[in-house]
This record gives sequence, structure tokens and C-alpha cells, in this order.
Amino acid sequence: MPEHILFLTGRLAESQLKRVLGDLGDAGFTWEVQVLGVQVAALMTTDMIHRRLTDTGRADRIMLPGRCRGDLAALSAHFGIPVERGPDELMDLPEFFGRKRRAPDLSRHDVVLFAELVDAPRMGIEAILAQAAAYVADGADVIDIGCLPQTPFPHLEETVRALKAAGHRVSVDSLDTDELLRGGRAGADYLLSLSSGTLHLADEVASIPVLIPARHGDLDDLVGAMQQLEARGKPYLADPILDPLPFGFASSLARYHELRRRMPQAEILMGTGNVSELTDADTAGIHALLLGIMAELDIRALLTTQVSPHCKSAVREIDAARRIMFAAREAQSLPRDFSDDLLGLRHRKPFPYGPDEIAAMAGAVKDPSFRIQISQAGMHIYNRDGLHTATDPFQLWPHLKLEHDGGHAFYLGVELARAQIAWQLGKRYSQDEQLAWGCMQPRPAEDMSQQCAPGPTRADTTRELS
Repeated sequence: MPEHILFLTGRLAESQLKRVLGDLGDAGFTWEVQVLGVQVAALMTTDMIHRRLTDTGRADRIMLPGRCRGDLAALSAHFGIPVERGPDELMDLPEFFGRKRRAPDLSRHDVVLFAELVDAPRMGIEAILAQAAAYVADGADVIDIGCLPQTPFPHLEETVRALKAAGHRVSVDSLDTDELLRGGRAGADYLLSLSSGTLHLADEVASIPVLIPARHGDLDDLVGAMQQLEARGKPYLADPILDPLPFGFASSLARYHELRRRMPQAEILMGTGNVSELTDADTAGIHALLLGIMAELDIRALLTTQVSPHCKSAVREIDAARRIMFAAREAQSLPRDFSDDLLGLRHRKPFPYGPDEIAAMAGAVKDPSFRIQISQAGMHIYNRDGLHTATDPFQLWPHLKLEHDGGHAFYLGVELARAQIAWQLGKRYSQDEQLAWGCMQPRPAEDMSQQCAPGPTRADTTRELS
């Protein structure tokens, strides 16, 4: 016998909810809708439901509006059946039940993320530790200490030891062999970068070397250095070097592809800063593309910088991208519908309701409180006195009649500004909620604990790269 679901809602959404549920057709469950004596579904609370819902009928499950707050576990215990929240928007119910698609698992990835401290010689130990902690909170696995040419670094050893004492994996990034030796002897886990001419350093310290060509673009030289270390039983990472746009980027991608063909089991690192830092474009899409390429080529280490202002969320973006691409590859699926973390400026479904549907909801409102929604046509604001639509908030002001209510006017000004931004960009807007910017803004701690669990899933990654 199919499951029977009881949907609770408010008076304004009742007819719309029934229409959406009816359009589902044979959804694998039967349903009924019950209104709990409120106009707006989002105003329901679990306490209200506890008091007012006296008969659950033959329901096997109760579904609440997505914005209904409160303790669902207590309600489930009280009614003796599961009580769950649905999506925030009614129009998302088909996808929510969309043939019961399970939430994707974004806790896994197989890319080790190196985050570089580019001014380490000029930073004090406390500042270095603070920046390292911030990088790790955003998803970094290794703190890369960036040395600077012709710049003394007297506290290099102290920096390595302090980072290690704080529990971080550490790499030292320098063109100076003396600094590489100092970092390795102080306990650095990795050294960036060695070439065929400096391979002897790999015998003097325990650090894992990152190999680069002795001459830019010389893949034969890089492969030769890799083979030498393999013959000696030493682990390494190899980096053919990614070049900036439009100065060799395509050729450098071809080198990564060729290196994987020639060395199918090699551990490879890609440094992305030459593209992200040197291109005036929003970086989330850049990182999605590069991490997708890495997933195809089985490249499992990445070095990033976060210097230019437009790159300030690079670590978070890469962390999100590596999880999305891993999940897509594992599921043999396109990287869609896994996460909105990389959709900072747009939303795939920004307008859940059309102008006609909003007009129908507005016609049922009987109180003076203003509601704001957006559609392709612009911003819609309505209460019992009528519905007004515009693409500029200033066009709406004469209809609001709030000249003598400063507090209410300020509130609606803030909300209409958010609504206009969302409409202009094609983002979701929900009244009384901040606009969502994906991982371009720091994630709440609870989201990070769910989606940013520590890293590589393959045993060989842990063995070779830790």
C-alpha cells in the first residue's frame, strides 16, 4: 500500500500546494492537505502544530513547509510518525520528491589542497598561524610557506616548527636550495620545487619533493627526474606548470594530459594561481573547470594562492569544486544538482513562481503586511490593498504609503534592494533571508562540519602524500 503523507500549510498556499501535488501524478504516495489556521505557512511553529493538529488521520508521514522552525523530533515522538520539512518553495516539491533523489554525499574528495602564504618572510609567527588556521577552516590540507627571492627569512625554521606544532602539514616553497634544505631539516612535509639539477636534496631530507621541469615546458626532463626518484623508491609530486591565459595555457594543459599518459601511476600537482590570479574573472567557474580537468586526469594535489581581491575565496571554492567533481565522477554523472556552492551569482531556478501565480496569491491576502516576491517580470510587492510590480524599487515607493512610518520604510527598502539584486542577477530571493552567495561567503560552522570533512579517500593518497 502506498505511503500516505499529510501536508500542513497556511491558507494562502493551500490551493497552490494542492495543484503542485496534483501535477505530480503517480508519485508513489497518496496525500492530503490540512490548513492549520494561519495565513502564511512559514509562520507555523512546531508548538502551534502540537496544539492545533488533533487528527493525523491515516498519515504515515507529516510534511511541514521548509521555513517552519522548531523541534521536529519532539513532534515525531508526539504523533508517533515521522515529521519532516519540505523545500522552502512549493515549486520545488516535484524535485524534492523527484523520484526520491538522495542528497549527494559531498563529504569525500581525493585532492590534497596546498594553500600558500605568499608573504611568509614578512609575517610574524602569530600572523602566520592565524592565516594558516583560516586556510584550514576553509578546506586547506597543507600550509605552503612561500619564500621570496632576495628576501631574508631568518624565522623559516621557527615557522615550520610552529605550524607543525599546531597540527598542520607544511610545505616550503622556494627557488633557493638553502631555504629548501633549512625547511626540510626543520620538518617540512613537502619541498617546492626540485628539478633534475637539484634532486640530490631529496636524499638529504625526508620531505616529499614537488618536481618541476628544469626548463619550462620540458616534459622529457620532468619525466626523467620522476623516473630517477622512482628507481630510488622515493615518493614525489610532479608539476608540469600551468601557464596563464592566453600565453600557453592550452599547451600547458596538453602537458598535464601527456604526463598522465606517460606516467599513469604518478602523483601530479597542479598550481592554479597563474590562471585564477592573473585573469580578471570570477574564480568559482575557473576553479570548477580546473578541478573537473583534474578529476579527468586523476590529478590529486593542487596549489593555490589567495592574493588578488577577486581570489579571496579561492580555498573555499576549490574545496567545494573538488567535492562536487569527485561526487560526479563517482556517480558517473554530470556535475549538476550536487551543490549550489559554486553558483554565487546565479541560481539554476531563480524564479519559482510566475507573475500570474504571484497575482493569484496576492488576491487571497486579507491583511496589511507586505509580501515581496520576484519573477521574470521584476519585483512584486502586495498586501490587502493591492499588488504592484516594477523593476526599480523607487517606482514602488509611491504605492507603499509609508511616508510617516520610518521603521517600516527602512525594512521594505532593505528587502526591495535584496529583491532587485536577486532579480537582476537571476538569484533566489526569499523575504527576510539574506541572499545566498554559495561558498563565496564563509559557510556556517554546521555546513562545514557536514560538507568539509577531512580529505583524501584513497588509501594510497594518504600513504604517499601525507
